Amino acid sequence: MKVSKEKVENSQAFLRIEMEPAEVEKYLEESYQYLVKRAKIPGFRKGKASREVLERHIGKEGLFEEALNRLLPKAYEQAIKEQGIEAFATPSIEIEQTEPVVLKATVPLKPTIKLGDYHKIRLTPEQVEVTENNVNAVIEQLRRQHATWEPVEREVAFDDLVAIDIESQIDGKPFLNQQGVQYQVLTDQPLPLPGFAEQLVGIKGGGEKEFKIKLPEGYSGAELAGKEANFKVRVSEVKQPRLPPLDDDFAVLVNPELKTLDLLREKVLENLRLRAEEKTREEFEERVIDSVVEQSQVEFPPLLVDVEINRLLEQQARWQRAAGSPLNKTGEELQAELRPLATKRVTRSLVLEKVAEEEKIEAGDEEIKAELEKIARGVTGAKGEVQQWLNSPQAHSSVEQLLVRRKTIQRLVEIAGSPKDAQEKQE
Repeated sequence: MKVSKEKVENSQAFLRIEMEPAEVEKYLEESYQYLVKRAKIPGFRKGKASREVLERHIGKEGLFEEALNRLLPKAYEQAIKEQGIEAFATPSIEIEQTEPVVLKATVPLKPTIKLGDYHKIRLTPEQVEVTENNVNAVIEQLRRQHATWEPVEREVAFDDLVAIDIESQIDGKPFLNQQGVQYQVLTDQPLPLPGFAEQLVGIKGGGEKEFKIKLPEGYSGAELAGKEANFKVRVSEVKQPRLPPLDDDFAVLVNPELKTLDLLREKVLENLRLRAEEKTREEFEERVIDSVVEQSQVEFPPLLVDVEINRLLEQQARWQRAAGSPLNKTGEELQAELRPLATKRVTRSLVLEKVAEEEKIEAGDEEIKAELEKIARGVTGAKGEVQQWLNSPQAHSSVEQLLVRRKTIQRLVEIAGSPKDAQEKQE
């Protein structure tokens, strides 16, 4: 066997492996001995047919394919050992030619991460500010959620609740046809189509209107995307919201534990501050991680991005199935769309792993156990299956990675936001 390393780039080694005829013959003979004992050849007992007879029965290609299946892993293993290569993941192997047998192997190599001086990163979190206007907006939203509806004799306006009959066609074929639909007319309402709600504004109760709407290019029914739908809508009833008055009774309606409007406003203010602080914390963490990544030099095999893309596609498919909404893009389009995100995620993950290594951050067994118990407490339904998974080595490893990542991010936040703490760490 002759092995040559053609090049190394993008954390991949490209090998050319040429097999000697005698080596190929060895695997052909092994394959013959294996297959002849399993083949049912008329006129021969199992294991008694000659190699020539077996080749006529299954074809030379069948015997050669079995030989390659045996040859490839052993040839690859010997090749990387000979070249002193430490493979990071399963290689991609192509058969360049068969006479003689020449293989092309693309070997993923271990990622290399060189961190910058992240101990010098200094960032300031954004100040949390919740105004009276923010509180008023939430209170108004709560009033709308607890509104009652009263019939009115007037034209349809935004925020009204209408009862409508819908008839529509596309290219002369029925599209959307429903009777007595209760529909709230909201600005920028995307359903059933963008622009539909706006067409209802101004129709009198008992009145009708005909109009056309072009379906968006990204419409879930790909065969209808970009086509024009002809609508005829009859409004049988118009209702407007009656908002409850802002008083103590309204506070009790929202939350029986809050006896006064002042207490409701205090609770809303507290919740808004907590949410603002959480958002500020998350945004600050993102800024810190981005700063560390920007300082770092990272190289990794493209395979890691492909794996992350597949994970994202599986996640997206689960969401689509749960929502009952079909995908309207090809696999190639989705992969191209997800590649930048997948690349960013892989890069950030590798950098955080390197920081954890540098900072000697670990998760102890008690921490992992506590987190697993917390997950178990939060599970509803199918607890037996979940508990079985939580007791598995995979769950232990996943939670360990989660905790280490969490602690690593917290450490970076301390460094970026606390000069004193960072200095103590360096000393």
